[in-house]
Amino acid sequence: MKKIYMSSEDLESHVHTIIRDMTLSEWKPDYIVGITRGGLTPANMLSQYLNIPMMSLDVSLRDSDVGPTSNCCMSEDAFAGKKILVVDDINDSGETLQWIVDDWQTSCLPNEPKWNDIFGDNVRFAVLVNNESSDFKNISYSSMGINKADEEVWIVFPWENWWKRKHNQ
Repeated sequence: MKKIYMSSEDLESHVHTIIRDMTLSEWKPDYIVGITRGGLTPANMLSQYLNIPMMSLDVSLRDSDVGPTSNCCMSEDAFAGKKILVVDDINDSGETLQWIVDDWQTSCLPNEPKWNDIFGDNVRFAVLVNNESSDFKNISYSSMGINKADEEVWIVFPWENWWKRKHNQ
């Protein structure tokens, strides 16, 4: 499997690309939601740069014994029309982001047809890396595209194994 190592400088560049694309689309969220674990660093960077509040949401489907945590307040905000930017490091299979869509819709007036317009309109998704073969296609902002159907790739983000890389240089 091919590994791509993202440096801290690469991370900053990717976040700037998302900021640029958001600015060009003339869309500004009321708050940013960082997905634990990988989405927290880019979400915090966006929050600091844009001076917009940030919240976190635990949707760790792979690295958690507890499972994802539902947040009815966020789904109610989305339904009420607040602009929310959901940030993760990668849209890999799409499972995490789809879980959010499904959870928010089912926890707040699940049969309301208004949900068809909420995602992509007032709730948008940003990722540093978008796997184009992912089942989740509702990404509004991304900085880097890969296609795991063509080539198996693993992105190593700067916060992963940072203690090992620092001492090996």
